[in-house]
Amino acid sequence: MLAVLIKQELLLIIVGGVFVMEALSVILQTSYFKYTRKRSGTGRRIFKCAPLHHHFEHVEKERAVRENRLPQLVETVIVTRFWILGIIFALIGIATLKIR
Repeated sequence: MLAVLIKQELLLIIVGGVFVMEALSVILQTSYFKYTRKRSGTGRRIFKCAPLHHHFEHVEKERAVRENRLPQLVETVIVTRFWILGIIFALIGIATLKIR
């Protein structure tokens, strides 16, 4: 609401970067699948699973199995990485706000 009040709507996309990435991954996955199914008869996927955090879970679990690690810790790793991304996007948004 604050971004709309100060007429800086672009900040919503920057600060909500994690949510934008998640939404775009679903949009890309479904549109690419529909396009390839229409074109060749069999649908292909960009990610193993959408939304994006599920794709990373699958990739990390496969890596954990190959490296003989505990696959139970995968969710914690993914959540921590997304927290860090959220903090980075928030800092970028604050920096962008200060520049204008």
